Amino acid sequence: MNSWSLLAAAPAEPALPSLDDFGKDPIGIIILKAAVIFIVLMLGVLFGVWFERKLISRMQNRYGPNRAGKFGLLQSVADGLKMGLKEDLMPRTVDKVIYFIAPVVLSVPAFMAFSVIPMGPKVNMFGVETPLQLTDLPVAVLLVLAMASIGVYGIVLAGWGSRSPYAMLGGLRASAQVVSYEIAMGLSFVGVFLFAGTLSTSGIVAAQAKGTTFSLGGLDIPMPSWYMILLLPSFLIYIVTMLGETNRVPFDLPEGEGELVGGFQTEYSNSLKFAVIMLAEYVNVFVVSAVSITLFMGGWHAPWPISLWDGANTGYWPLLWFFGKMVLLFAFFIWCRASLPRVRYDQLMALGWKILIPVNLAWILLVATMRALRLDTADRTAVMILGAVVLVGCLAIWLRFDTVLQRRREAKAEQVEAEFKTLEAEPAAGGFPVPPLDLPHYRGATAVEARANTTAEVPSGSN
Repeated sequence: MNSWSLLAAAPAEPALPSLDDFGKDPIGIIILKAAVIFIVLMLGVLFGVWFERKLISRMQNRYGPNRAGKFGLLQSVADGLKMGLKEDLMPRTVDKVIYFIAPVVLSVPAFMAFSVIPMGPKVNMFGVETPLQLTDLPVAVLLVLAMASIGVYGIVLAGWGSRSPYAMLGGLRASAQVVSYEIAMGLSFVGVFLFAGTLSTSGIVAAQAKGTTFSLGGLDIPMPSWYMILLLPSFLIYIVTMLGETNRVPFDLPEGEGELVGGFQTEYSNSLKFAVIMLAEYVNVFVVSAVSITLFMGGWHAPWPISLWDGANTGYWPLLWFFGKMVLLFAFFIWCRASLPRVRYDQLMALGWKILIPVNLAWILLVATMRALRLDTADRTAVMILGAVVLVGCLAIWLRFDTVLQRRREAKAEQVEAEFKTLEAEPAAGGFPVPPLDLPHYRGATAVEARANTTAEVPSGSN
């Protein structure tokens, strides 16, 4: 039987994993899965560094690395060997224990978060029917959020243990930034949980396998299967928060090379510890990209029109679609880095607290109302009334805050105008430095000559 007949005989429906399929694998299969994930992530970092440098160089009309290996593919390997073999310098004033473990705390949670990411259906691996996923939990998405929260401790400890003002400021920025964007990221998942009915990653992927219908007035309206279309506001908010979570441009405030030298990693020499920090950054990018694929982009399912092929979602083919989506998301990270400037810190905080979180809350109320309307036992009249009351309340609160903010802006403008008029009448009133009025350019060369003559007439021994 040739390969084409094998493809034709493949089942049309993939073997979707469930929570009952995990925890039954032999220890050898578990070790093999963990080793493959670790190796793929390590090789992915090497590819990611090369791909980022090449893509940015093309966007900036230059070549990028093209000397080490074909197309410069060995440049990342050379850089990794250089940092691994370089002398590891440790400043005398650092807290040696914290300084040493900070990169480890930063990198280990990133690898652990990838353990619950589904990359394919159930396959036959050495005679064992097993999912292409290391493990799954009823609250797997919360595990990813927990690992992201733990990872920030590595940044904070790196800044604290370095005992440097720039590193300390970078660590403080990281803690405030992650707290702000972790809330918005968690809220963006709520709509997915409401539609999927589970917090299991494999269950969320299975819920996106087929489209649903929405009944309205006896008419069944087909709905898209991928949540990136069905829950577009949640997806867009998550895209913004994943940039903030990974400290990537335009939200790379914890590093801030322009004002903080290097931020939390200032005191780490270009050696193995610095390589571990960079490794953790890229693995975190892969993790948030994989979470986006799992929750919003159909997981390992093939996109249309590839999904029309019967065998597209069976066997090991889904690995190709999964990593293809990840490459596209990583290219989006690079595109943002090459295109967007770094925002100010007050803009960063205002975006997280004043825009993303309120919009998220309003969207969750809307999604919950729509889900309640779909329940057979729900009193639709009561739900609609409650939704209208909530909407009117939100509008009233928004108008109240908008009115208060407008009054504050007007008062600020009046204050600035009054200060301007005061300074126009008396420049020294605001406490600004005013140059002395006896400088040469105020009185001309005659005053300078008169001052020189006065100086010459003073006896040398006088005070």
